Amino acid sequence: MSKIDGIIIQVRARLQELGIKLWLEPYYLETLGSVETEIVNLAEDFSHNLGISKSDCKLALSELQEGALRKLKAREEFSATGIATFSVRCIKNRQSTQSIVEVKCPLSSLGSELQKNIAQILNIEDPTRIKCISAGKIVNPEQTLLHQDIKNNQQLMVIISELDKKEQMEEDVMHDRIQKIKKDVETIVDSNKQLFEMEDQDGNPVFLPPAENRSILIAMGICEKARVAMKYERYDEALILLLEADEKFTACNSKFLEAVDNYALLNLDIVWCYLCLKNVTQLPDAQRRLDICENNFRRSYGENLQRLINLKGEGCAEKALIMRLHLLQGVVLFHQNQHNEASEKFEIAENELLALKVDDKSIETLVEMGYEPHEARLGLRARGGDIEQAINYIHDHHEKLNETRKYSRKERKLNHKLSSRNRDKNWVNPRSVCTLMEMGYSSNMVVQALRDSRNDLSKALNLLQNHPEELSRKLPSHRSADIELMQQLQQLGFSESYVRIALETTRNNLERAIDFLIKMYTDEEDLAKFVERMTTIAAEQGAPSTSTGLNSLAQRIAQRAMNEIESLNAYNRFKQDFIDNEMDYLDLPLIQEEQILEEYKHLLK
Repeated sequence: MSKIDGIIIQVRARLQELGIKLWLEPYYLETLGSVETEIVNLAEDFSHNLGISKSDCKLALSELQEGALRKLKAREEFSATGIATFSVRCIKNRQSTQSIVEVKCPLSSLGSELQKNIAQILNIEDPTRIKCISAGKIVNPEQTLLHQDIKNNQQLMVIISELDKKEQMEEDVMHDRIQKIKKDVETIVDSNKQLFEMEDQDGNPVFLPPAENRSILIAMGICEKARVAMKYERYDEALILLLEADEKFTACNSKFLEAVDNYALLNLDIVWCYLCLKNVTQLPDAQRRLDICENNFRRSYGENLQRLINLKGEGCAEKALIMRLHLLQGVVLFHQNQHNEASEKFEIAENELLALKVDDKSIETLVEMGYEPHEARLGLRARGGDIEQAINYIHDHHEKLNETRKYSRKERKLNHKLSSRNRDKNWVNPRSVCTLMEMGYSSNMVVQALRDSRNDLSKALNLLQNHPEELSRKLPSHRSADIELMQQLQQLGFSESYVRIALETTRNNLERAIDFLIKMYTDEEDLAKFVERMTTIAAEQGAPSTSTGLNSLAQRIAQRAMNEIESLNAYNRFKQDFIDNEMDYLDLPLIQEEQILEEYKHLLK
């Protein structure tokens, strides 16, 4: 933040305190414009009161007066014509520069019209390279500005997908990259192979109804790519991805969002991007998001992290996130001119940062011993810098993670099996199924009890104990595999045993049985050979009508298998530049945080 920005904050607060309106007499006259002598006198008074030089006070007053007059003029124009005026701050991440332009557009216009108007002013040929952000949401090009609650005189943030020579050659601009990421993540999540699975940081799987599971998996996948962009300091790209993920998260009604810290981290990362892009126009949204983050942390970790400390000890890695939260809260308070409160937050953040710092030589020692840098840093933080204890911590963490994943293998396997039958209306939690089956009940009875009780474990147990006959009557009768469908699938080369299992498992639903059979092909090479075989069958010319039907079926199956190949390709693209570290979001080097803390402490002085 520049020096003049800090001065403007203080001068604006002083004007509000005294009730001074710079666009009225004696500071402004319709016939003469700005009254220089009055502005100079006010600057002298403010200089004495605020301890700021007279020239800086005068500059701040002049800027604030010009801004107020522009808003007044825009308000009058809007009343007369319905055309809204926006102050648009354009972010160019790679050059770390910003520019502010004034853009006009009726609120009845679509978001795409606003994009076109901005593109015209900025001499950008392709308006789709422009992403407008209003109050922490990406402006939808296909909805009206009024429908998106955008108002006259509102400040907008604009991120432009910039081109450099290398990108022009590769035709890979940020806009295209983001679209590819979104498409790849959706392809991966929709794959039958369940390439993405949710688990907590201890390795326990997280199960949700299918629709909510899909939304959250897509959101989390986009968040992971956003963090990659943040590591490379592409904060403009990261912000767009995070806001896209935010839409997916907020579309989910599950209490899951309140129970874990994923949504809190999303909001924390968004505000971090605002700060790194030096964008204060989103200040109200930053405050809202930090409040969400703090409340979510309190629910997940307990008051003053007490629940987390009881579970993991004093050295819990989540303290780095709390430190970043307090730092960002201090920054927001500073920009709200609440300097005393900001100072308190900065002091808390500074103490937390000092406690989290570890010796670089100790990290190097552990790396030389074969540990990853993130393991070394987190281990040393957790054990107060003691190398030997850090090694024990790393090994204990790995053993616990492996043990948890091994223990949950049965639940995961059951979830895969149920996924062929589970839909939102009859979804059952695999963990509850396992729990009740361990008590000796059959899987069919357990699944029916959980469906009847809407996944209430105690109610399901009551049904199993006290109403077994009623549950038995509701069980679907066993269906043998349909002979005609079996013959069709066998003619395509599937073995009789697999076809029978597929049809009986899916109750002779051909489409789901096809998905079941395709899951047998575990890698791209096997799938490619399978597609080739199906394509050959589909291309064969057969006179009988049954042959024509078989050709059509082979073609559909080939297409389904090709979709799975694309899922694997999408997954490989997703993993590019990806750090295979489930604790990556906790591994904050804290170098930037320390620099920002020093900058704002200096500004407070």
